[in-house]
This record gives sequence, structure tokens and C-alpha cells, in this order.
Amino acid sequence: MNPNKPEVVVITGASAGVGRATVRAFARRGAHLGLLARGTKGLEAAKQDVEQLGGRALILPTDVAHPGQVEAAAQKVEDTFGPIDVWINDAMVSVFSPVKEMTLDEFQRVTEVTYLGTIYGTKAALKRMLPRDKGVIVQVGSALAYRSIPLQSAYCGAKSAIRGFTDSLRCELLHDKSRVWVTMVQLPAVNTPQFSWVKSRLPNQAQPVPPIYQPEIPAEAIYWAAHHRRRELFVGSSAVEAIEGNKLIPELLDRYLARTGYSSQQTDQRRDPNQPNNLWKPLDGENGHDYGAHGSFDARSRTFSPELWAAKHRRWLGVLAAGFAGVGLALALGKSNGKT
Repeated sequence: MNPNKPEVVVITGASAGVGRATVRAFARRGAHLGLLARGTKGLEAAKQDVEQLGGRALILPTDVAHPGQVEAAAQKVEDTFGPIDVWINDAMVSVFSPVKEMTLDEFQRVTEVTYLGTIYGTKAALKRMLPRDKGVIVQVGSALAYRSIPLQSAYCGAKSAIRGFTDSLRCELLHDKSRVWVTMVQLPAVNTPQFSWVKSRLPNQAQPVPPIYQPEIPAEAIYWAAHHRRRELFVGSSAVEAIEGNKLIPELLDRYLARTGYSSQQTDQRRDPNQPNNLWKPLDGENGHDYGAHGSFDARSRTFSPELWAAKHRRWLGVLAAGFAGVGLALALGKSNGKT
């Protein structure tokens, strides 16, 4: 990327949650941002964030389930700011419900937004990046792409599908010797507004499965991933444990989640049966309000991830570990020679 030119970045799901925090992370570095989401209030507030932090923003009300809207938004960004350097696929919706109570329309909607929306965004980015042989695509994933949990079957299926799609695409880019890079950032549970607006059939209010992280942590991970050629990045101890644990003891985790997966996704407060949801339309529309990046779990959320820090500094940690191993070996040899 040209250090003398502001980065041009597109972020889907930019109006709230992790997407909104990621908008701020790039704006602090002076990026020019194309902001895609359905809700106008959130987009307008996100644009204000960008301008206050020193960047420039273009708001593009877009439902990523419609490929024509995504393509039009991509073209508008390039017409306004120039070639897109980074495309971040973050838009998502979910439904908290047992499979037996899910409707086919709900499965279709979650799939169209979360999975197909990622494909449409990726295709729009590739259309522009491949001829230039440069650019980065960041897929915002989840530990649930590896280890599904009960009550979120549609979302887990969509995140798993994104991982499969991304792995295939990565192989093709390598085959073509393309310099376009695709990476996936796997998130833990995050304190975002989605738990206030997700469609739910749970008796109590939905919550992220603890431990919960503030959205600024994955936002910084996404920014870092966009500038380092790392295949994949795991954020948070729970993401690492779920992903690695599922490789070793998947059946044991099935039984564990059967016992704990219902209660861990609910607070002790009853859910308002009339609570509106954002599955079919945004809640921050013309008469709505700005939900921002944070949800209602600030008091319970972590502001630092040692696992992310270690992942970002693994080269130096490897050097340090090798140094300690060398010192240990030298001391052991010294003691051995002293005895002989």
C-alpha cells in the first residue's frame, strides 16, 4: 500500500458493534472509508466518528443480501476515493432458537446476510483487486466457525461456510500467484448491541457466552490482520480453547454444550416478548437511534486479550523462547562438564 495515500477501506456491518469499532480503528489512521449497513442513523453516526478521528467517510445504505447493492456500493467507493485497498466483511444477523422452532425463512435470511453477503462482498472486492494484483480481504469470523453451539444453528452454519469458502479462495489465489491476500479473524464473544436486537425465542434475555470482550479488541485485530500476511488470527482465550479443543475432544464438547449451552447464552432476566429484532429490517432507521459499538455488558467485558497480543508478537516470542532454551542448554552442559 502507498504510504503517501490514505487507505481506501470498505466495511460491511459498519453501523454498530465490531464493525463500528473497526471503523474507528481505521479512521484513527486517516483512512477513507466506505461504510455499508442497512440503518441510516448508525451510518450517519459512524461517519461523524470517522471525521472526528481524521478520516473521510462515504455512507452507503446497503443490504448485503442483495449482490446488486453490494456491487453498486463498491463502485461508488472507487468513484469517490479511488481503488479499494482493504475490504472487510463483517455484516451478520442471527436467530437464537432451537432448530425445531426455526422457520425456513429464518434460515434463508441468516444465510443470505451472513454467508452470501460475505461472498458478494468478496466478489466485489476481487473484481477490482485482481486486475491490479493487490488488495486485502478480511473475513470477520467466529470461534463458532469451528465449534458450533446450540441455539444458533443458522449463524454457526453460515460462519462455518465462510471458513470453507475462504479456504478454497485462498488456495486459488496461491495457485494463480496472486498478490491479493485473504485472511480470516476468528472472534470470541463480544459485547455488541446485537444481543439487544437479535431475533430470539429464548425465555430470558440473550447474552454472549462468557468470557466477553469489548469490541475494540477484535477491531484492532482486524486492523492488524489487514496489514500483516497472516492466514488466520484467533482473538481471545475462549476462541483459542474452542477451536483447539474441538480438534481433540469434539464429542466431549457436544455433551458439555448440551448441558451448559442454553444457560450460558441467557441472562437471568426475562426477555420482553415484544422486543423488536433486526432480522428483516434495521432498527436504527429514520426514526431509530444510533446503537454504537458497545452492548449492555460493559461491566463484564474484558479490555485486553493476552492471546491476541501473543499472536501478534509470535515471532519475537519464538526468538525469546529459543534464547531461553539456549541458555538452559548451556547451563545444563556447563553443570555436566563441571561434574566430569
